[in-house]
Amino acid sequence: MLQVNHVTKQYGKLIANRDVSFQIGDGEIAVLLGPNGAGKSTIIKCIAGLLRFDGEILIDSLGNKTLDAKRRLGYVPEMPAVYDMLTVGEHLEFMLRAYKMEDDGTADRLLERFELLDKKDKLGKELSKGMLQKLSICCALVHRPSVIIFDEPMVGLDPHAIKQLKQVFLELRQNGASVLISTHMIDSVEAYWDKAYIMKDGAFVAERSATDTSETSLEDLFFALTEGGEDA
Repeated sequence: MLQVNHVTKQYGKLIANRDVSFQIGDGEIAVLLGPNGAGKSTIIKCIAGLLRFDGEILIDSLGNKTLDAKRRLGYVPEMPAVYDMLTVGEHLEFMLRAYKMEDDGTADRLLERFELLDKKDKLGKELSKGMLQKLSICCALVHRPSVIIFDEPMVGLDPHAIKQLKQVFLELRQNGASVLISTHMIDSVEAYWDKAYIMKDGAFVAERSATDTSETSLEDLFFALTEGGEDA
């Protein structure tokens, strides 16, 4: 479970996140939507423990900056961050060692699934943008986290990888994980979310449940609330 309670993040006079609160239960997928500059990446970096903030963030009831919480978290950043001089295989080995886990075959299964197994000996600096994104996804999943954050995960992916990633979303939900997906590609996650949050100017302006019977589509709601205003 992921709990975000009254989180505010300020850069000088700029308030990037203003009193943000939400919760994603076990076996739930939430999508985070908003125009550029709305504060999506900031709240994600706060959850990942990369930024200081006011408020409280809990991962399975543990403070997000504790070691136990970090062991339960998987994070796919908007821009893949890999090591130039590590091979694809060494990246996953590094992640498993960092989490003090033995490889039970999950690493190779992920690489095969995302068509990277034959690139196992390629260095990070030799990978294309799409391969970097796929490697970033594999690294976030290899330690089998219970809370996973995806920040624009489909950018740069080929159709096969997008198909596999969507299947991963469903499997994570089935296995009881809490999943947060930040994306501009509303139609790409249309059939997968349980909750949707729309941000503007650093705060939530709408929340939608998949069980909502409103005739207004999520995409129409998004544009109605965000078009015409200035990005934060």
